[in-house]
Amino acid sequence: MGENMNILILSCGTRNKIVQYFKKELGSNGRVMAADCCELAPALYDADKHFIVPRIDEDGYLDVIFSICKANTVKAVLSLIDPELSLLAKHRRDFLDIGTVPIVSGHNEIEMCFNKYSMYKFLIQNGFRSVRSYLDKKSFFNDVEKGIISYPVFIKPLKGSASININKAGSKEEVDLLFKRFDNLMIQEFMNGTEYGADVYVDMISGEPVAIFTKEKIKMRAGETDKSVSMKDEQLFMLIKKFVVKANLKGILDIDIFKVNGKYYISEVNPRFGGGYPHAHECGVNIPGMIIKNINGKTNQDETGQYEKGVYMMKYNEIKIMG
Repeated sequence: MGENMNILILSCGTRNKIVQYFKKELGSNGRVMAADCCELAPALYDADKHFIVPRIDEDGYLDVIFSICKANTVKAVLSLIDPELSLLAKHRRDFLDIGTVPIVSGHNEIEMCFNKYSMYKFLIQNGFRSVRSYLDKKSFFNDVEKGIISYPVFIKPLKGSASININKAGSKEEVDLLFKRFDNLMIQEFMNGTEYGADVYVDMISGEPVAIFTKEKIKMRAGETDKSVSMKDEQLFMLIKKFVVKANLKGILDIDIFKVNGKYYISEVNPRFGGGYPHAHECGVNIPGMIIKNINGKTNQDETGQYEKGVYMMKYNEIKIMG
């Protein structure tokens, strides 16, 4: 395997666990490097080597990343934030040319994941249940009159993450008010059911889903899962496999699902490590290990559902002190 199986984690922020898991997997076979635009991003200091880089929207950002990859023989790169995934996917070719594999889905697929309405249309057109969504408030008000949908509903940005600017609206007046205040909004049905999360890995070589970990979310905070419990349902595994293959997604995925009246509805897809990934990892679903295998040119076997159900995860705060 050679000494320099180096991996670069971009926009690492507070995701120390991800850095630690990759370090543990690589052992003495390579180094885990981390980059962030803020020198107080704690995950930087769990890496073997770290870099303070410009913000991703600054000119020349990619050139800095390319030079880090070249100078450090980086074999694979991944990002932990949404906007940067598009950047990696768009420049896949440029990374491959310098010998670095971006662990990311294709550009069109990433863009579809980020545009919640595009994802909704894709799901419905391909026969998957999803959370009823509207871009146009007129057609929404029509459906309310017809009794197809009822209040309350969620009003959220078409492209957004971490639950920023999500509002619950209980009347036509509230919907109108929010549409006056903000641009690029969508209306989404309020799902009165159980919320699940799935951590998925689609093999970068075979294109087959090889790991699926599902959990019921018990407590949420700012869009992140704070407490969850592992669960298994063959029907849900089948649904997820069918969906990721149809959507042509690759690499690491974090999928939100609702269950209402015994039926599963796919709600959102984040094509990266989700905030609750450590739950999967600690239950034995080892996505960093699968990524490393892929970078070494080996295909992963399907390990879907190879974990215990009824295992709880609870998040708590940790601190890092530096001089």
